[in-house]
Amino acid sequence: MTDAQQQIPVGVDQEQDTELSLPVVELLTGRGFITGKSGSGKSNTASVVAEKLLDSALGILIVDVDGEYYGLKEEYEILHAGADEECDIVVSPEHAEKLANLALEQNVPIILDVSGYLEEETANELLLEVVKQLFAKEKRMKKPFLLVIEECHEYIPEGGGMDETGKMLIKVGKRGRKHGLGIVGISQRPADVKKDFITQCDWLCWHRLTWDNDTKVVGRILGSKYASAVEDLGDGEAFLMTDWDESIRRIQFHRKETFDAGATPGLDDFERPELKSVSSDLVGELESISDEKERRESEIADLKQELEKKDRRIADLERELEEARDLSDMADQFAQALLGKAEAPYRGGGPSRAGPERLDDGHPDGDDGDQSVLKSYDEAVAATEKRAADADESEAETATEAAASAADGGAEIDPADAADADADAADTASADPADADASNTDPATEAEAGPPDEVDPVTRDDVAESALRFDDAIELGTREAVIEELRSRIEALPELSRGMLRHYRREGASDPVAAHIDAGGDGDSGHAYSRHRPIRRAGLIRHAGRGSYAYAVPDLVREAYADRLDEEQVDEIVRAVETVFVPPAELNYPADADPADVEGGTVADGRDATTADAETADADETETADETETADETETADETPDANETETPTDPGLSDAARRFAERSER
Repeated sequence: MTDAQQQIPVGVDQEQDTELSLPVVELLTGRGFITGKSGSGKSNTASVVAEKLLDSALGILIVDVDGEYYGLKEEYEILHAGADEECDIVVSPEHAEKLANLALEQNVPIILDVSGYLEEETANELLLEVVKQLFAKEKRMKKPFLLVIEECHEYIPEGGGMDETGKMLIKVGKRGRKHGLGIVGISQRPADVKKDFITQCDWLCWHRLTWDNDTKVVGRILGSKYASAVEDLGDGEAFLMTDWDESIRRIQFHRKETFDAGATPGLDDFERPELKSVSSDLVGELESISDEKERRESEIADLKQELEKKDRRIADLERELEEARDLSDMADQFAQALLGKAEAPYRGGGPSRAGPERLDDGHPDGDDGDQSVLKSYDEAVAATEKRAADADESEAETATEAAASAADGGAEIDPADAADADADAADTASADPADADASNTDPATEAEAGPPDEVDPVTRDDVAESALRFDDAIELGTREAVIEELRSRIEALPELSRGMLRHYRREGASDPVAAHIDAGGDGDSGHAYSRHRPIRRAGLIRHAGRGSYAYAVPDLVREAYADRLDEEQVDEIVRAVETVFVPPAELNYPADADPADVEGGTVADGRDATTADAETADADETETADETETADETETADETPDANETETPTDPGLSDAARRFAERSER
């Protein structure tokens, strides 16, 4: 570029009537200030300088606060970036580095339009990041480049404190020149602009000013005669002060050649001109950054949702643990009630061992043994409820000691297993071994379940792992996988445990003893909890509070599909699962139907006829001391009035558990 090309014409010297040109290098790398009241022509002057630099393909970035520079696109291919739909691309602080690369490395002129951002913090952050990137890259590139800041008093005010954006602009004004980065500030209120910036400028352009505070600034910098003369300047006229020729001249600046988007609207219809568009490749590079940002935001949202789901699951587990502790307390009360009494007589078994307070018929005070035990159980439940209502510091200390023990590496016992163990211990202390041998317990089932004392302790981690096992065992949304997983769990259960599961299916919510009796077992709590444990660990039932458990297969199906199925679809899958343990005839009836109403291959307790016969035969062989006794003796027993025709009295004030036990005894 020759010396003649180093100058750009911007206006006419009013005193000498000659064309005024400004040195390009001084404009690009220096510090300038353009001021004047609204309508005096300051934005026109800035646009004229920008047009001349664009004609020479020189680097420029304009920070547009009012959205009035897009008119340059009428003649020039310039990237319009901001927050409005009218911009070529919507940008955010994440685009700052790419914008600086386009401006310096690819020589793309840019209008950074911050007028469309609703949040001032976002606009300030965007400008701060862009200026930082320009400053950092210019230290290496040393390429002449001009940064134009409209309404600079908003960023570098004289009175109030500056934020990080203002401090960065002052830094560019003081140190940018040595790196090739120039800056021009534009403001209609010179009195509001920080004087440290104005005094550092190499060239200043003063358009018409009328406010006293502003004219006083003119008087301090240019002299008193200019303070009064600046009030009489016409539109587009200005006093130009430059360091390179140490002169003050009155200049009439040229009119801009592109569309004046900052002109005051009139009564004429507004016609937006045809604007040039930038290369689609440039916009595509910026859009890729936007897409990446949206992808990250989407991933963050997904992670937050997953975290919330885990938090809810943890809360559910904590609630279940708390309910299990209540169950443990209830088991303690139940065990204490049983210590002073003999074991409950098995269903259909012989008379119990007589205790010190028992009469000749084996029952204290003439009461039925089954009902006395169940009444003690009800009293234990009531005592537990009262204890929960009146919980004191001792319970909190116990929980703290248990947590400390688990933290030290000790095994933490599952409260439900603790309840089982307590019941076993109480039963062992009170039961006669001979009576236990005479029970109607199925030997094969007893071998599968195993003694309660041989069950390994369950830690807190085991509880959490069991709760999440179903989610890990299937593929979400695969019908066959859901059915297969649930069927395999049920098929792995002992036969008597499956009978207890059928009981929970009919009753909805019940207790282990009632389920054990209903399935063909006895009234012994130790046996009931032993056969109840496999169902609970398989997740097929869930603790419902107060020692009760609820049928959970429908809930497992809903969770497997994240609650996206309607109830009809849930019922269809549940029925497909239940075919492995519910007789076909019973499947046609509601889950809570009375087994006596079910016909066609089932018996009153919900079992198929073959299973019922087999279990009855096993029970008869276990209960009969004489191995030669046959089915004919059973008929003889039926003819004995005292054996079966005597009705067991039922107390209308009994609990639901006691009433069910009494009804089973009658049958």
